[in-house]
Amino acid sequence: MKEEMKGLYAAVVLSIAVIFVTNWLFPKKQAPVEETKQVEIVQAEQTPTVAKTKNKESFLETDEALKADRRVKIANESLRGSLRLKGARFDDLYLTKYKQTLAADSPDVELLAPAGTKLPYYAEFGWISNDKNLHLPDANTVWVLKGGELTPQSPIVLEWNNGQGLKFVRKISLDNHYMFNIEQIVENNSGKNITLYPYGLINREHDEKTSTSSIVHQGMSGVLDSTLKEIKFSSLKEDKKEDFTSTGGWAGFSDHYWFSAFILDNNSESRVKFAQTGKNTYQADFVGQPITINANTVGTFSGKFFAGAKEIKLLDDYAKKYNIDKFDLAVDFGWYYFLTKPFFYILDFLFHFIGNMGWAILLFAALLRLAMFPIASKSYESMSKMKKVQPKIQDLQEKYKDDRQKLQMEMMNLYRKEKINPASGCLPMLIQIPIFFSLYKVLNISIEIRHAPFIGWIKDLSAPDPLTISVLTHLPIPSFLDIGVWPIVMGLTMYIQQKLNPKPANKDQARMFALMPLIFMFMLGHFASGLVIYWTLSNILSIMQQRFIMRKIGVD
Repeated sequence: MKEEMKGLYAAVVLSIAVIFVTNWLFPKKQAPVEETKQVEIVQAEQTPTVAKTKNKESFLETDEALKADRRVKIANESLRGSLRLKGARFDDLYLTKYKQTLAADSPDVELLAPAGTKLPYYAEFGWISNDKNLHLPDANTVWVLKGGELTPQSPIVLEWNNGQGLKFVRKISLDNHYMFNIEQIVENNSGKNITLYPYGLINREHDEKTSTSSIVHQGMSGVLDSTLKEIKFSSLKEDKKEDFTSTGGWAGFSDHYWFSAFILDNNSESRVKFAQTGKNTYQADFVGQPITINANTVGTFSGKFFAGAKEIKLLDDYAKKYNIDKFDLAVDFGWYYFLTKPFFYILDFLFHFIGNMGWAILLFAALLRLAMFPIASKSYESMSKMKKVQPKIQDLQEKYKDDRQKLQMEMMNLYRKEKINPASGCLPMLIQIPIFFSLYKVLNISIEIRHAPFIGWIKDLSAPDPLTISVLTHLPIPSFLDIGVWPIVMGLTMYIQQKLNPKPANKDQARMFALMPLIFMFMLGHFASGLVIYWTLSNILSIMQQRFIMRKIGVD
């Protein structure tokens, strides 16, 4: 049992150490920033590609870049921005419900940005063909607008005539959240049959400095043929690509709290590609099945484009409404999906019931302790009995110190006589491990917890406790030692809880266990404050339950 406990605690420490080391001791390399010129679709190919990029020494501010072309205003209760008429490009989008920082005057989160700016990020949709002589709309095509602003109440219509008997019409609509619908229509008055391939692409330049966490996947992602694909920016080298085919699903770019994706046709196969198209420049695109448009007829293709926040309940609604395969996996739920997602829904319910996410986390901790009460009671009862017979065990250790086999035999006899199951003390810890990591994941992935305040100095439960030792003392403290008040309180509760347990007989084990509260305190000190608050209350409830059982059994 001692060896099992030692291995178990070591596994917990190692698991948390891996997360800690990944996040703070080995930060990602910062890639140099480079400007991307305008994306050009090569019409001769069935796969959309981009022109090679060149370095520029300066970048345009977003407002300056927007003035270069005519635009259509985009506005709803969640988004604001504009669509560029040249190329019918989605390249200017802000999320109005989310601010970049906690400052009162913080600007809205910028999602899409036009070419010429420091980090371009945009999407285009259209047609490509094998016919090199066919003039198709591209990134330089200036569309004629029929309508005013793009709002949920007023879709827009774009038109363009290629001078070869083909009229291209694009109807774009927007809901109240983050979903665009793009219906592409081709009127063929050319006198001959034509074959076109619908395509869509999302192109962006990525700066590693904008990555906020290594715990949450950030890069290219999608569900293709019902399988989640996640490709990190760093795993793609220039001119390397990842190709897939899929009927239904989605694909695009994922950031910590935001993402963009094109939604694939559920009724026909699409070819999807993720590629690095230049230094720090990446593209996700798809090409649909060919559509033959006979002379004097009309061809159509409808697609959807998502650009917004990873609001889990909204993604679930979209998945049901539009039959989007596993759309919720845009949120990185991790290995414990079966726990992480239910935990989110429970926390969200408690939040709407109470009105404060911090109190919701504390109530969630209490409910978990209540659910585990019977199992924990048996565990604490066993540990209390072990602490009660600790003097007898020490006598046996002294008596049989030179005969290890005899010692083990006499200890097992003592356990049987006192009706003690040493292994029962491990069960709550085994249950706590997946719960800990699932809740840790929830607090890292849920945009609903981003910038959510608690009480006092905790203004963001998804961030570490800001009231650190250096803030309180004004002393130069190394960053990995500079922890807040809540982690210190959590460490104290762990220390008290440890004192209630029987001491390990082995001196080396005893020393290791004595250091556990200190190790956890500094490791969790840089985790989300919401997680530390949860762990602290969970410890306090455990102490109360264990003290009650100890008094019941008659252990001091």
